[in-house]
Amino acid sequence: MSLDEMLKGAIEFHGHKCPAMPLGLRAGLEAIRVLGVERSQDKELMLLSETGANHAAGCFLDGLMFATGCTYGKGNAKKLYYHKLAFTLIDMERGRAVRVAVKPDYIAESMRSAFLLQRKAGVPPQDVDPAITNPMVEKVMSLPPDEFLKVSEVFDYAVEKTPGVFDVKPCAICGEMTFVDKLVKKGGNLVCIPCSQSTK
Repeated sequence: MSLDEMLKGAIEFHGHKCPAMPLGLRAGLEAIRVLGVERSQDKELMLLSETGANHAAGCFLDGLMFATGCTYGKGNAKKLYYHKLAFTLIDMERGRAVRVAVKPDYIAESMRSAFLLQRKAGVPPQDVDPAITNPMVEKVMSLPPDEFLKVSEVFDYAVEKTPGVFDVKPCAICGEMTFVDKLVKKGGNLVCIPCSQSTK
């Protein structure tokens, strides 16, 4: 898949065109290149994203997920809520990792951009004038990685693999099937977490 094709697919996955998602796409691709791995099909890689919630550039994470193949559904993407545009990508097969962060100067410049001024004013990202958005996206897609990314040396990472859970049982209260590792005892019965917290 070419870089243009990846961007097109990532925009479709993400839902709108903005500068932060392609930033994550490029950063994720650079991490894969430095680690010398392929995009994760199952759980070959683990993504530890330092992003958070309700802050500008949260879209960065969708770019990371699209580039690396690490997703919440597969359980190999985790958010650390440090509120930074940085992440660690781990090669689970070889116990190696790399940490990538967007350079401070690049973030500072982006935060002063016309795009962010529109977003601060409450304009949804999809409604920002393409004349503002497109040049920012084109810039991040064309810049050499070392101009906007700080990439660590590859380092050893202690990998802990936990077996998957394949057994389910019904909750004694609501009857909904629940994976057994999350059933808890309440009144002598095995119940799901929401029912265990209910006062009824």
